[in-house]
Amino acid sequence: MSNTLAAPSRWERFKNSDILYYFKKDKVAMVCFAVFLTFATTALFAPFIAPSNPYDLASIDIMDSELPPSWMEDGDENFLLGTDDQGRDILSTMLYGARLSLTIGLLAVALQMTLGIVIGLTAGYYGGRVDSFLMRIADVQLSFSTMMVAIIVSAIFRTALGAETYAQYAVIMLVMIIGIAEWPQYARTVRASVLAEKKKEYVEAAKVMGFRAPRIMFRHILPNCLSPILVISTVQVANAIMSEAALSFLGLGLPVDQPSLGSLISIGFKYIFSGAWWITVFPGILLVVLVLVINLLGDWLRDVFNPKIYKG
Repeated sequence: MSNTLAAPSRWERFKNSDILYYFKKDKVAMVCFAVFLTFATTALFAPFIAPSNPYDLASIDIMDSELPPSWMEDGDENFLLGTDDQGRDILSTMLYGARLSLTIGLLAVALQMTLGIVIGLTAGYYGGRVDSFLMRIADVQLSFSTMMVAIIVSAIFRTALGAETYAQYAVIMLVMIIGIAEWPQYARTVRASVLAEKKKEYVEAAKVMGFRAPRIMFRHILPNCLSPILVISTVQVANAIMSEAALSFLGLGLPVDQPSLGSLISIGFKYIFSGAWWITVFPGILLVVLVLVINLLGDWLRDVFNPKIYKG
């Protein structure tokens, strides 16, 4: 009989990994992950959890507008957190809004990551004039604030497509706007990693074996650059959600009939001084907590992947 032991499965390797060990030791990371998982789950199943559908005009009564939370005087037990100016249930709009905000944030980060990885790999691997040209473009974009770039791109899309068409494809437009505005963060980080990796022996061996540049970049160098990419992605999801909220608050994001967290805060801000504070406060709290837990998870990942910083 052979005494050869079977190779451990992926699940067994994960259970014995350092990242899970440090995760179990860090109570803040565990709480943040639990909170984020709760938000993501409730947002994903919003159509089944929400008391009402804020997109269904037949279920909305304008006579129910600006009702306070159910525990306050004049509150209605059918609307736990009150209603907005259109009579929509605040709890339902928050669940659907978190769903939209998370969707835009994740898709925008996927676009940023794709652009940044391709540009960063190309610049770092080829060097010379290609590197200088691509990095100068990144430097020019970084000289402007993210919000300024997003506002300019949003204005261009609105002018080219028209307000009605833009509103119809608002989610896609926001993903493109935020993705275009933030790719230099990835490109600079990936480029720095590639400059360090391409001098190593395994890259030289791949060149000697006759592998083409794209295969070397994506099959050999990129896997060794994933740690900083993962850390950036966590932080960038929070930034993308905040960017969407800011654009919607300024009226450049989602239309009022598609309630994201930013558009809810924008709607409620008009009524906050008239006493209907709940329209803005509850979505605002949800947005702050969501961004906070994602940022804390990003900080934890950064420390775990940097043993010089992490103290367990």
